[in-house]
Parts: sequence; C-alpha cells; structure tokens
Amino acid sequence: MAETINKVKFSEAALAEMQRYISHYPEGRQKSALLPMLHIAQAELGGWVSPEAMDKIAEILGIQPIEVYEVATFYTMFNLKPVGKHVLEVCRTGPCCLRGADELIDTLKRKLNIEEGETSADGMFTLKPVECLASCGTGPMLQVRELYYENLDSEARVDEFLAMMRQKEHEVPTWAK
Repeated sequence: MAETINKVKFSEAALAEMQRYISHYPEGRQKSALLPMLHIAQAELGGWVSPEAMDKIAEILGIQPIEVYEVATFYTMFNLKPVGKHVLEVCRTGPCCLRGADELIDTLKRKLNIEEGETSADGMFTLKPVECLASCGTGPMLQVRELYYENLDSEARVDEFLAMMRQKEHEVPTWAK
C-alpha cells in the first residue's frame, strides 16, 4: 500500500492549503477537512480524484482510506475518473425536464458524439447529468465548475455555449497561484 500512496505527490501549495484547512479543526477532528481536501486534490490532478490521491488524503488525515472513498463516491461533485477540460453538469430533475433538459442532454450527446458520463474525443467536454442545481426557473441549464449557464433551450444557444467553452482556458485555483 505504501508504494501506491507514494505515487501521488501534491504540490507544496496544495499541501499547504490542505494543512490550512486541517488547522481549522481541533485535535482528533481533522477528518472535518476532508471535503475541501478532496476539492484541492481534484483541482491539482486535472479534474478528478484517483484512488491513489484518496489514499494520500487518508494518510495525511490519519484515517482509513475507506473513509475517504465513502465521501468521494457519495458526492457527485467529485469525479472518480479522468474528465474533459469542461464537465457539463446538466440538471435533470423535474422542473428542468419540463423546460427541456432531456432535449438539452440529447443535443449535447449528438453535437459532442458522446453518451452520458463520457468525454468527447478532443478531451474538451464530459457530459454528466446531475440532480437539482436549484435553478428551476431558468432551465434547461447546466453548470461548469461554479458557473451556471441557463436557458439553453435552443440549438442555437447550445452552439453558442459550446463555442464559448471551446475558447475558455482552465482556470488555476487561487491557492495554486
């Protein structure tokens, strides 16, 4: 197991940020820093959290790896396999479906030549249907990182959105600058 853990090396900036989060909690409660540490690892590793990264986080926190896996697999915000530059998280709950979420998903699948959970051949887009993103009045919509893209109710709007996303560079987290 130690050999696997040593395969992942976080940057000094990422480790410092992890330690900063750990310092917010009293002795014996360091596990409370798990969610932000998973976010840091995901940003550091190109948008996904590998089993080796989860093992390393467990080692840093002094907990069992299964405790990290349980959290990472529960939340849809963590990607457990490599993803495209832009993860298109499409809301697929009732209100968005009534406003065209199924059509949006079908349009994205056709235009990107992928299925749900897949990444486009150019590595730009991963399509990930998710549960409610709390933007019921502006559906169909999707989220890329922390930004919402709403009212994607026509092929022209989807084309405009995809063209814009192809031009966007991946933003470096502020803690890594």
